[in-house]
Amino acid sequence: MGIAVLYTGILVVACLMSLKNIPDVHVSHADKIFHFGAYAVFIILWYTALIFNVKLKKMKALLYVTIFAVVFGIIIEVLQGTMTDNRAMDVYDVVANTSGAFIAAIILWRINKIQVKKL
Repeated sequence: MGIAVLYTGILVVACLMSLKNIPDVHVSHADKIFHFGAYAVFIILWYTALIFNVKLKKMKALLYVTIFAVVFGIIIEVLQGTMTDNRAMDVYDVVANTSGAFIAAIILWRINKIQVKKL
């Protein structure tokens, strides 16, 4: 659980800090790729935490973390637009966040289905 909480804190800081001193990586849509990957990892970490620490059933944990990730991503984007001077709310970031969360959730769901069939 601690790793998921720590990752969430780091994600909040990374999303609300100034990007003025961050070097340009010259990759097309690098920001959206970061958002996609960050929320995929977010889903995996929280899913694992809910299963092993909270002892939720896999499908319930997957539903909860997916909803949490989407809502969390929207809240972070709103905070960027309202609480920072150097960041702006971006609907495409919300799309990238949500896409990363949904793709990770679908992969975890498929893994669960395969494991159930093997039993």
